[in-house]
Amino acid sequence: MIDKNLVAAPGSSDRALLDALDLTRLPSHVAVIMDGNGRWAKQRHLPRVEGHRAGAAAVKDTVETAARLKLDALTLYAFSTENWKRPKTEVSTLFTLLKEYLRRELKTLAENDIRFRVVGRVDGLDGSVRAALDMALEATTGCRGMVFSVALNYSGRAELTDVARSLARDAAAGRLDPESIDEDAVSRRLYTAGLPDPDLLIRTSGEMRISNFLLWQIAYAEIHVTPVLWPDFRRRHFLEALVDYERRERRYGGVSEADAAEATSARAVLEA
Repeated sequence: MIDKNLVAAPGSSDRALLDALDLTRLPSHVAVIMDGNGRWAKQRHLPRVEGHRAGAAAVKDTVETAARLKLDALTLYAFSTENWKRPKTEVSTLFTLLKEYLRRELKTLAENDIRFRVVGRVDGLDGSVRAALDMALEATTGCRGMVFSVALNYSGRAELTDVARSLARDAAAGRLDPESIDEDAVSRRLYTAGLPDPDLLIRTSGEMRISNFLLWQIAYAEIHVTPVLWPDFRRRHFLEALVDYERRERRYGGVSEADAAEATSARAVLEA
């Protein structure tokens, strides 16, 4: 049961958005491309790293809101394989902020039954970062609430390449019949194996691209793009995305019930 008062205070503008939602139709899994930290800092004549620092508050607010809405999964795109091209000081600051977040919030995650997870090529990360991640994974391994995943050193193309290599190795070793490879076989080897595919993908900062994120998993996801820069993203923006999501009619390549009824009616007229 969702306690609305934990999500938004009665009488607030956030509560109005919450009350507009059908809580039985919430997405199971929401993925977020956190974008706009650099522009946020530039607008304020600050170093880029200050945008990343400010973005930590948005992460906290988003995780808390998603958990209180009892979503099954939330995945945040934190660092892509392409982000290694950024200045070393910026990359170093990003991972320092990650470690600080985990130290600060780990107890809260565990107390709220939130299970932490990492998706991406973790073996390519610094040892101190891997140690911090391992600590968070171990501390929340028994949690049974929302799965909070952070995509680190992640690339959708790299993920699919890793899946292809894994399947090829097993086939070459005689452990796998190539003819048995289907969509489920691929899904079971993704970094996100065991999680439902995202129903909703949110992108901040107004950019209209998916940036190599969860390419397989978002095949049927609804996409919500907001002009809000990530450091300014708060609960109300998350709720606005959910309201937008519930306005959509998800057809998965089929037709709506109304269109199907209309087609049936037209066919009946033609056959009369």
